[in-house]
Amino acid sequence: MENQEVLKTKKRFYETVGFHFATVGFLVLILMIPMTYVSSLISERKYRKKEVSVEIAKEWGSDTDFYGPVLKIPYKTYEKRIYYDNDGKKNTEKIYKNTDYIYILPETLNIEGKAITEIKNRAIYKFPVYRLQVKFKGNFKFPDFSKYNVSPQDIEYKNIRFVMLIDNMKGIAEKPKLKTNNNSLNLTTGELNLQSNHFYKSLVSEPIKIDMEQKNQLIDFKIDMSIKGSKSIKFIPVGKQTQINLTSNWKTPSFVGMFLPDNKEKLTDKGFDAHWKINNFQRSFGQVMPDRLRKIDENLFGVEFYQPVDEYQQNERTSKYGFLVIFLTFIVFFILQNIGKINIHLFQYFLIGLALVIFYTLLLSFSENLGFKTSYLIASTATIILITLYSRSIFNHKNFVQFVFGALVGLYGFIYVIIQLENYALLAGSIGLFIIVAMIMYFSRKIDWGK
Repeated sequence: MENQEVLKTKKRFYETVGFHFATVGFLVLILMIPMTYVSSLISERKYRKKEVSVEIAKEWGSDTDFYGPVLKIPYKTYEKRIYYDNDGKKNTEKIYKNTDYIYILPETLNIEGKAITEIKNRAIYKFPVYRLQVKFKGNFKFPDFSKYNVSPQDIEYKNIRFVMLIDNMKGIAEKPKLKTNNNSLNLTTGELNLQSNHFYKSLVSEPIKIDMEQKNQLIDFKIDMSIKGSKSIKFIPVGKQTQINLTSNWKTPSFVGMFLPDNKEKLTDKGFDAHWKINNFQRSFGQVMPDRLRKIDENLFGVEFYQPVDEYQQNERTSKYGFLVIFLTFIVFFILQNIGKINIHLFQYFLIGLALVIFYTLLLSFSENLGFKTSYLIASTATIILITLYSRSIFNHKNFVQFVFGALVGLYGFIYVIIQLENYALLAGSIGLFIIVAMIMYFSRKIDWGK
């Protein structure tokens, strides 16, 4: 008799509220599998957008980094070689002449740049590109070469050249113009060995041909060029005193690198106007570079043409709340099921969860064409209406259906607010979750979990 009572008790366990809650929770975990697929789909579309941006950069012009101008100064070095005969006796002694280089940086460097942006379309993707008109102006001063173990008599003054390294050589739209001490010089493409025999394309002038009488004078220069590019514009402060003025019609710049503008607040609806003023004490290199021109990319700074609305980033952030949305929606139905003494089949829970998952694919597909805000409104409205209408077939109680509708509106509104806040997302999310847990505790307080 006692054994039969034990068996009855075990059978009743499968009908308890606690067991039903556990099965619903397990279904939530099962639905995380398609949510993983949604996350991979977002990553795939994001990667495709990046591929298209690379294609446009190859065709139009990539991000532009300016390194220079600098003076490349050749000088003679001497190497003594001693030759011996077969008996090991000294036979001859010869001195060979070689050519090495020393690089000097400008005393002053003023850069004036104006970037006019436009949007390039490729399929459903849009990317900003720019046309940059930039002017370099400044002067050079010869140092005391003896400090660098270079004899002034060995300097080849007639073979001194201007050198400027530009990462975006493909984007040079017109032949650059160089003037020095009122003389016009031609610029051609060349190569520079910056590190470990890695050569970089650069602009190299024809020889300046400085006379010995001019070696103590300042060498003035002016360079004008037009460049097509995308993504960013960056500089290295090679001048002992470097001043840069950069303007553009782009409204959402992101200033990056080692130095920020002195007047970052000059942002208007018409674009930005940025100014930098940097001296040689603020950078990590000196005015003279013996032997070779060093790679000093850690000193790069400038502006990136930032697109504030990245639908894929916002989709990624939204999908991270997928577990929370599905779990809380199931909690709502579970509480109403127990309050109203209504039997909801596990398959019905599954259909509701499937609708919640499809919301994310709707959001992704619409946001690629309509923008995130409009797409979120469309996808959430469609999902809320679908689940609310379906709940009418489950609950024959008007108040229950209205409660489901209100809970879904509040939940999707809560997620949207978190996505938009960014800086205060943690604070808003923590407060919101605390309120949600409090409401669940309130509505579930009379549920007999062992019934």
